[in-house]
Amino acid sequence: MEISFDRGTLVVVEGLSQAFKDRSLFSFDERTQTWRSPAERYRDIVLALTQDDIPYKDLARKYDKLSLSFTKPIKPRPHQIEAIKAWSDGGKRGVVQMPTGSGKTFLALMAILHTQRPTLVVVPTIDLLHQWQKVLTEYFGIEIGGLGGGERNIQPITVTTFDSAVIHLNSVGNQFGFLIIDECHHLPAPQYINIAYGTIAPFRLGLSATVERADGKESEIFSLIGPLVYESRIDNMTEDVLSPYDVVSIEVPLTAEESKSYTDRRAVYTNFVRQHRIDFSRPDGWKQFLIMASRMPGGRDAMKAHRDQKKLAQASYGKIGEVWKILQRHRGERVIVFTDDNDMAYRLGREFLLPVLTHQTKAAERKKMLTAFRSGELDIMVTSKVLNEGVDVPEASIGIVVSGSGTVREHVQRLGRILRHKPGKKAVMYELVSKGTSELNVNKRRKNHYAYKRTY
Repeated sequence: MEISFDRGTLVVVEGLSQAFKDRSLFSFDERTQTWRSPAERYRDIVLALTQDDIPYKDLARKYDKLSLSFTKPIKPRPHQIEAIKAWSDGGKRGVVQMPTGSGKTFLALMAILHTQRPTLVVVPTIDLLHQWQKVLTEYFGIEIGGLGGGERNIQPITVTTFDSAVIHLNSVGNQFGFLIIDECHHLPAPQYINIAYGTIAPFRLGLSATVERADGKESEIFSLIGPLVYESRIDNMTEDVLSPYDVVSIEVPLTAEESKSYTDRRAVYTNFVRQHRIDFSRPDGWKQFLIMASRMPGGRDAMKAHRDQKKLAQASYGKIGEVWKILQRHRGERVIVFTDDNDMAYRLGREFLLPVLTHQTKAAERKKMLTAFRSGELDIMVTSKVLNEGVDVPEASIGIVVSGSGTVREHVQRLGRILRHKPGKKAVMYELVSKGTSELNVNKRRKNHYAYKRTY
């Protein structure tokens, strides 16, 4: 049997051997009259061929073992040692869930050294690509490749964004024996899932602070990367790993005008929901609302009313004043202000003459702002979701959540932005919640998460 790699799949050139027992690993492609399999089954196929004692020619694999060593020592912490052992015991496949700031990157360095295979590291953003390149270069002392942001440099260890990995999958899918997916909770997205399917890498590591997804598709991550082999939580991290912290919720009253508008718009929305018996306790409740709103009389107004009441709660006038009070309370400390939308971020920026970082910020300006924030030239930054994940800002100690989604993931990620350890640091996350609105219920649900139960 000859096995070759073709556009994210494995192809048997001359047909399956009759002695090959697990024929379910392949399916017959009528178009090309060949037997094919997703590239991610490479490991299973090679093991099956070896166990069945079937001679084969491997034309798919385009990598060899490496001989890597650290140029400077790493002193792993106990949780990192436990995590790498659990991953190794699992056949060097699996997902590790660790809080932001607890050393996922150094865990990956240990895994690369342990595996000694060409490695493709997949990350969500260009900022993270550059961060990974910097750390990998520092500890391995070799040129680290990059795919993304105009760079196309493939080396034995290469870092790529999710988007670039999809684009270049045909050319890189068989060049790496180790696949690391950082922030792997993104992987089940339709545009990204083929990264895992189309790569032959037999060794795989997924990293995330919160691998659980609202749609339950973390099962796809476990299927393609490996099971959850290790989990550590914010609330049981020692103080020399993450900074001690408090989470403070502040109820902010609406103005009389805002309150009336909120009540009116919410009534339009809730009346439509009740009229059509939409049950939001069901997993498909929101989908049901969208379908009804698109088909039934009054649906368009109900959808607009939903957006209006949400915006009134998230961007109330009182929240602006509360942000100012908190900034005065923490003068001289590094503060990140989080919003759910660009409008509120720019509104705060104009009100208090603060720098604002959004997805609209150009790359050069973004880099300059983050450098200034890390150096202390800037001590306050307003952002709409951009800093939820993927940016290393260990100097930040105060977070202000003006508005956000209802997902626990987002708020745990935001909490992680201010928890990176520094001696003597005490972090505080403020959550501003509009009084008398649905934000209160969302806030109460979030507080059931373990991350909100640890204070000092």
